[in-house]
Amino acid sequence: MAERPRVVCLCGSLRFLDLFGSERRRLTARGVIVLAPEAIGEELTPATREALGELHLRRIDLADEVRVVSDGGYVGAATRREIAYAREKHKVISFVEPDVGRAGSAHGHWNAGSPDPASRS
Repeated sequence: MAERPRVVCLCGSLRFLDLFGSERRRLTARGVIVLAPEAIGEELTPATREALGELHLRRIDLADEVRVVSDGGYVGAATRREIAYAREKHKVISFVEPDVGRAGSAHGHWNAGSPDPASRS
């Protein structure tokens, strides 16, 4: 029986939808199962925002790795909470922008300590 493919959950601000799409395609082409948040196309009420946040934590639960999608080093409060949750669950954390993971960002500090998930076989 073949080994189960890695499962990577993308985290980050949905303002970077194009980056999410390109990272999803790149990882999928390398045989990685990708989980990611989706824009739902409607105004978010506080209750809906909370429910979607909980749904995303369940994606993290399913993942082997969390990969943070950012641009210009931006990592917002919700993404920082997701990173903290992933750390609590002992998930591997990697970053699309390696410098964000190595040095932290203006919004928080953490150490990715992980190579690109697609480079593993």
